[in-house]
Amino acid sequence: MKRPNILVIAGHDPSGGAGIQADIEAAAAHGVHAATVISLLTCQDTHNVYGVQPVASDFFAQCLDAVVADMHIDAVKLGVIASAEHVAIVARLMDRLGDTPLVIDPVLVAAGGGTLADDTVGQALQDILFERACAITPNAREARALCAGETDLDRCGEALSERTPNVLITGGDEGGVEVVNRRYARGRAMQRYQWPRIDGVFHGSGCTLASAVAARIALGHSPDEALQHAQQYTWETLERAFAAGGGQRIPARIVTGTP
Repeated sequence: MKRPNILVIAGHDPSGGAGIQADIEAAAAHGVHAATVISLLTCQDTHNVYGVQPVASDFFAQCLDAVVADMHIDAVKLGVIASAEHVAIVARLMDRLGDTPLVIDPVLVAAGGGTLADDTVGQALQDILFERACAITPNAREARALCAGETDLDRCGEALSERTPNVLITGGDEGGVEVVNRRYARGRAMQRYQWPRIDGVFHGSGCTLASAVAARIALGHSPDEALQHAQQYTWETLERAFAAGGGQRIPARIVTGTP
């Protein structure tokens, strides 16, 4: 028996709230297998990020080569990436994978404010990877950072959609009684998704969303369907989020039946 495979390229979070573990759990919740290549190690907890150690580029490329030589990949999900050199390695990989769908969560800053990637990474993503992606899922702060500090999210969405077909700017880090996610697609009017805001700050919600999008696409869903379903799933994981430590709560990505 086989199930779809997604290749997840992301960082390791020792708290288990974000990064690779979040990606694996979100994929498994959709019946999809996540093959994982770690781009960087982090020192972090449920409060913040305190240090980052990139994986050596040669070894990073070797790991990617080993996975794709052995497995059929139905979609790729890219999370935090260590350097512009790593971005170039992923771009070469996507050239080899041809039409394999790519979902990018352009992680630049942790929810607690700690820096995960510098400006060269954001620029490299825009220059050589966004055009290969079927969807990108920045939060509002990341969208503004990618657009040189532009404050108007509609302008950010329009600018980013010139580089990639589907842009979902999430609004969890904005104010308001509802979370408003904005979807921008080439040749289409902006689409708003509104979700009841859940009290608290969450660790790994962006990873959860992007991996759910990739999993849905690997299952054969269109980007429209994948974006809609992934948002609903992510909201439900936040509604049942739990406190593993003293900081941000962790989305409950897999329902275990335990009270």
